[in-house]
Amino acid sequence: MNLLQAIILAIVEGLTEFLPVSSTGHMIIASTAMGIATHPFVKVFTVAIQFGTILSVVVLYRDRFFQPWTFYRNIGIAFLPAVLFGFLLKKLIDQMLENVLVVAVALIAGGVFFLLLDDLFNRTAASETEISQLSWTRAMLIGLFQVVAMVPGVSRSAATIIGGLIQGLSPKAAAEFSFFLAVPTLFAASCKALWDYGEAGALRFTSQEIGLLALGNIVGFVVAMLAIKGFIAYLTRHGFRLFGYYRIAVGILLLLLASAGYFSGVDISAF
Repeated sequence: MNLLQAIILAIVEGLTEFLPVSSTGHMIIASTAMGIATHPFVKVFTVAIQFGTILSVVVLYRDRFFQPWTFYRNIGIAFLPAVLFGFLLKKLIDQMLENVLVVAVALIAGGVFFLLLDDLFNRTAASETEISQLSWTRAMLIGLFQVVAMVPGVSRSAATIIGGLIQGLSPKAAAEFSFFLAVPTLFAASCKALWDYGEAGALRFTSQEIGLLALGNIVGFVVAMLAIKGFIAYLTRHGFRLFGYYRIAVGILLLLLASAGYFSGVDISAF
């Protein structure tokens, strides 16, 4: 992987990790289009640069982390289902990760649902429930929606935003809950993936690869901050419909590429 390819993948990761469009599908398309999807270092790179995107939430919302203990209780409770079901369903998840058709269908199905979201939920609701005001049971239910996102292509942010809306959060508050919940979720998932790569002996980097990892995290950090700001601003004005159309288009593109044989022999489990 060269410098330009590393920057492109980091931009894709930063743009899509917190938007409800599935970073998995986009990383598959980007890495395959550049012909680097099968490279062992690319698999590690796509996991390691998530630390930069996680840091973007911490920095962007640094003042919001000074909250009552109920805020951290709700984040912790919402995080627990992903830990439990991730452990119990690991083999099934790994099987789905190897099937690009699952990603495409999940993208399209989620896109159709997003077209209906603005009619189902009032994005201009006058009252806005704060995260710290959620009961622990409602926080747990949002966490269960995050479990649905273990199906590749569903999108973690999409699932948790929908879960937040169902539990009475406004679209803005639901999106921010999704961002906060991403911090422990992505951190734990990234550490576990890197641990697995370490056991397999895949964490031996050259000085050039270390430089690419550092650059990828920096680019991912900056782009993710811009994406989060832009997403919140757009969401409060226009709702979810555009993301629905976009997901459907990406899903159809994946189906077309798969039917043309572009993903034959490509292991997408790292994404």
